[in-house]
Amino acid sequence: MNSTASPYRIITVCTGNICRSPMAEFMLTDALHRAGLDDRAEVDSAGTTDYEVGRPIDPRAARVLDAHAVPAHQHAARKFRTEWFVERDLILALDVDHYGHLRELAPAGTEHKVRMLREFDPAVARLDHLDQGIEDPWFGGQSDFELTWELIHAAVPGIVEHVRSELTRRPPVFAGA
Repeated sequence: MNSTASPYRIITVCTGNICRSPMAEFMLTDALHRAGLDDRAEVDSAGTTDYEVGRPIDPRAARVLDAHAVPAHQHAARKFRTEWFVERDLILALDVDHYGHLRELAPAGTEHKVRMLREFDPAVARLDHLDQGIEDPWFGGQSDFELTWELIHAAVPGIVEHVRSELTRRPPVFAGA
């Protein structure tokens, strides 16, 4: 018999799904791989709007990921779907407006899954959600994308530890060999 627990599923959410949320998706995917959890955890991303649906990651975001040796595979922006409240274990909002939108949209019993990404950064974990957001770098220059990297990067270790902890609480499901 083999143990085959369902993966812990995370989705990162910003406005259009071309800057912050795909950066967070690829950074978390890379960190989970390095932590040896990539076979037990999955990350994807979406936007709260359909403004950018089908578009690739912003080239400035891709450059930052590349500069930090984080693999960024093919990406096409998409809008968050209501059924993902049930299908995902953790829904990470990149800014307070995304957080508010997702909490309002969440079906009863799923609101607790919506968290601010920076809640997992020990330097800002105790701050109000209003102070945990990551501003949209799309309106700025390359330095704004570097700042976005730094803010996400500071939260990644806490998210990885959260996933590790959540996975230890899950009972294994056994499948025949």
